[in-house]
Amino acid sequence: MQLDLNLLTALDALLEEGSVAGAAARLHVTAPAMSRSLGRIRKATGDQILVRTGRSMVPTTRALAMRAQVHVLVQQAHHLLSAQQELDLAALDRVFTLRWHDALTAACGTALITAVHRRAPGVRLRLPAEPGSDDAELRRGEVDLESSSGAPALPDIRHRLVGTDRLVVAVRPGHPLTEEPLSIERYASAEHLTVSRRGSLHDPIDDALATHGLTRHVVAAGPTTAFALQLARDTDLVVTLPDAVTRTTRERLGLTTLTPPLPLPDAPLHLRWHQRHDDDRAHTWLRDLATTTIRALFTPPTEP
Repeated sequence: MQLDLNLLTALDALLEEGSVAGAAARLHVTAPAMSRSLGRIRKATGDQILVRTGRSMVPTTRALAMRAQVHVLVQQAHHLLSAQQELDLAALDRVFTLRWHDALTAACGTALITAVHRRAPGVRLRLPAEPGSDDAELRRGEVDLESSSGAPALPDIRHRLVGTDRLVVAVRPGHPLTEEPLSIERYASAEHLTVSRRGSLHDPIDDALATHGLTRHVVAAGPTTAFALQLARDTDLVVTLPDAVTRTTRERLGLTTLTPPLPLPDAPLHLRWHQRHDDDRAHTWLRDLATTTIRALFTPPTEP
């Protein structure tokens, strides 16, 4: 049987959209034409690919297993055939998945989405809840651009340092730590909250305190920065986190910010992507726009 490679594009769209109508709209074909393509895909693979459940369609087990590989193949083919073409932002039709730290998304997600939509209205952004750092997702093409506090260890993962953030102490208004100058002893004796997707009750702040012969009492580990800041507002818990990427949320919650009473390492912020996108003009445009948007967080506000 001779395989029509155009079916890969149709299959990618079907798995991305989860419906015949959505895939047809994405590829600018009629729904009957996409339905015929699904029939050919089913015949070629011997699998239903999408099955109806109530009013929606869901991928089969095999479809889920092949989705990432199909997406990578289609992106590679797109890159191969369009590498020499000029980038037409007005006509660009693409979905990008950005796996960013929740604080970064809260700080500049709106600005980035607005800037992308204004320049390239056909581009859609996915900003899923961050599941954890996994370079394999970058390699499989499931994530296009991720944020990270560290440089990658794998040679095929590229990175760019976009900012370095200082740490600050956030507490509720009227917190006992605000009543007099903050000493390292009073800071260590307070009840603390860490921010960790994995629930870690220890972070580099504990290492810094240990060099002064001090330990702190960590009461809880919050899964997101937003949760940690909300808890700090409603309790006497103390949270120490990056300044620039949490400033807007802190100000909205009315939290008080204190300077840590001991030297703490700055928090670097990297953007990471797979090397397959090095010469991808659309991806280059997106990561440059993301870099500009993020770096604006670290620009001191101008005096009135």
